[in-house]
Amino acid sequence: MKMSFPIASDDFVQAGEASSKIKRILKQIGIPSGIIRRVSIAVYESEMNIVIHASDGEITLSVSADGIDIISSDQGPGIADLELAMQEGYSTASEEVRRQGFGAGMGLPNIKKSCDQLNIESELGKGTTLTMHFNLTESEV
Repeated sequence: MKMSFPIASDDFVQAGEASSKIKRILKQIGIPSGIIRRVSIAVYESEMNIVIHASDGEITLSVSADGIDIISSDQGPGIADLELAMQEGYSTASEEVRRQGFGAGMGLPNIKKSCDQLNIESELGKGTTLTMHFNLTESEV
């Protein structure tokens, strides 16, 4: 199964829709709740990163016998310093975004904690692609 969800820049009204839809889909196909929780966290955080930082993007869900794969890709500014961006609390979000309650600098660290595997590719001025993998074994009982 493979499905894609477009994500629009600055659309805080629709932000979270892709993660909610993916959560529903995973429930319907019988994925364990602990895995759904981790996928939902990672997808929401990547969705918000697109809304906050990029001009637009897409999140793709793939489910197979090997696990769940999420690809979050955007056309945005790219990440200048990935090591710094992975530190909890570091944020490049605008003051306006922070006043709305977003941009606390926990997105990438929360994604990393939630995934079994994470690969980040980013090019300045081109965008960022996160490839997240979740094993289909329930590790948190």
